[in-house]
Amino acid sequence: MPLNLIDVPKDAEVISQIIEKTLKNGMLIEVYLMKYPRQYESGLFIEGHFKPGPPIPRPLENPTEDAAYWMGVRPKVGLSQEEGDEILGAVNVQNKLHHCFFSDKWGVLED
Repeated sequence: MPLNLIDVPKDAEVISQIIEKTLKNGMLIEVYLMKYPRQYESGLFIEGHFKPGPPIPRPLENPTEDAAYWMGVRPKVGLSQEEGDEILGAVNVQNKLHHCFFSDKWGVLED
């Protein structure tokens, strides 16, 4: 695991970096492939701090030329079509290779 990452969830192992970019405001955004007990997910880090949110990028309701997906919660980070596709591909390939059934329950209320 990279030494500069903070607040990594206890049940997660950081595997490798998928993308890195600097936002217009100068903040460093990194998305890592992460292994959880049952599946692989993507993890968003802003300035080295883990930010909770969906386990894979979510499509924007109104995509623009600059942003087609989003990740994170407070703040939400916009991702281009290429970045979102790269993250989705990395997560899907690892889950398929390791015979993991990916389940995205983020934001779903349990009864």
